[in-house]
Amino acid sequence: MATQERKQREQAVRERLIVATARELAEQQGWDAVTTRRLAERIEYSQPVLYSHFRGKREIIGAVALQGATEMAAAVRAATSAEDNPRARVTALARAYLDFAAHNPAVYDALFQLDGGLTYAQDDTPEPLKDAFAALMESLSEVAGDGVDPGLFTEVFWASLHGLATLTRAGRLLPECAELRVQLLVDRLAIA
Repeated sequence: MATQERKQREQAVRERLIVATARELAEQQGWDAVTTRRLAERIEYSQPVLYSHFRGKREIIGAVALQGATEMAAAVRAATSAEDNPRARVTALARAYLDFAAHNPAVYDALFQLDGGLTYAQDDTPEPLKDAFAALMESLSEVAGDGVDPGLFTEVFWASLHGLATLTRAGRLLPECAELRVQLLVDRLAIA
């Protein structure tokens, strides 16, 4: 039994190394630079060892996305827990989300732009993705308004944040108006 446990620990360490290396390479050079050959070279394992953990780049992107979802949920919860009223929590949520997108572009792409083989908004959606959505909904449900489905409101608010994050990263929005956009979004959509 001890040998099996050791092998499982070693496998988990290799998987974390593969994901961390892919993430680092993607943050430095973009996802196009992430290939199984480059990853195998960087982690100093053969490509067959890499393939014993992940069937290819798509699964690696999915693993980075799941890790990112967990981190994003934690960032949103940390930001919102420091606020004492619903509107302040929503403002903190928006800032935390946009900051996460700006500081983790490759992870954000893995989560929302690239095909990582993950399902969203379905029964079989992986728990980290469900939890990231729940982290948004925890604060947004407070300001959805009477008769508005909290899940639907969260989707619309999230879509707005995603649009702001994506357009900002692409250089399509004036940087000096970032805070004004957050306030406008909160003022116009958050009822409470």
